[in-house]
Amino acid sequence: MREAGIRRLLAANLLCVFCVVLTAVVPAFFWEGFTVLGTHLTWLCVCSVSVSTLNIVLHLVLKPNQSSKRSSFAHKVRFLFLNCHQTIQRGSKFFLTTSLNFVIFLLCRSVTETFLFAVLLSTFTTLQCLCMLGPNIQAWIRVFSKNGATSIWESSLQITTICSILGAWFGAFPIPLDWDRPWQVWPISCSLGATFGYVAGLVIAPLWIHWNRKQLTYKSR
Repeated sequence: MREAGIRRLLAANLLCVFCVVLTAVVPAFFWEGFTVLGTHLTWLCVCSVSVSTLNIVLHLVLKPNQSSKRSSFAHKVRFLFLNCHQTIQRGSKFFLTTSLNFVIFLLCRSVTETFLFAVLLSTFTTLQCLCMLGPNIQAWIRVFSKNGATSIWESSLQITTICSILGAWFGAFPIPLDWDRPWQVWPISCSLGATFGYVAGLVIAPLWIHWNRKQLTYKSR
């Protein structure tokens, strides 16, 4: 496994980590009183938009799943005609998964907070899958099955997605406790848990891949 590929993955993941950190710091220079807890809904919007934009840009620049065959002229022509259609499909799937998350969490919480949390969680999970795998459900099933990843990027996708979901899940545990802490208000603990899980996954993924690089053998499918 090439070290250069792992270094590119590490650089891309660290950029995403840096982006998340900036969303908690930069808005305070333009909006007096901005804090992650005090203006949490605003932070959810800023973080979702920033991370989404960076992920899309990184995907367009790095093209992690592009094979050598895709550099042919025929593929470029085909891509030109199918690009709009795929964009619409990816957007619709992102909307559907966001709506699904929204409906699930809406069963016990308010609308605005739940919707913004659903957008954030979908940004950490679904958007990455759409950027890398497209709207192909079979590819999603393959990647998240045992030994289904075919590249270090897909292994990283597995780790960051699972860490984000687990972070959101564990973040929900303090909510019913009677500690009366400001961060126990819905959906602060869940969104912070998802964010910490996402950041942890971004850091863990390249380190885990580097540590196990001799055992990882990817086959194209």
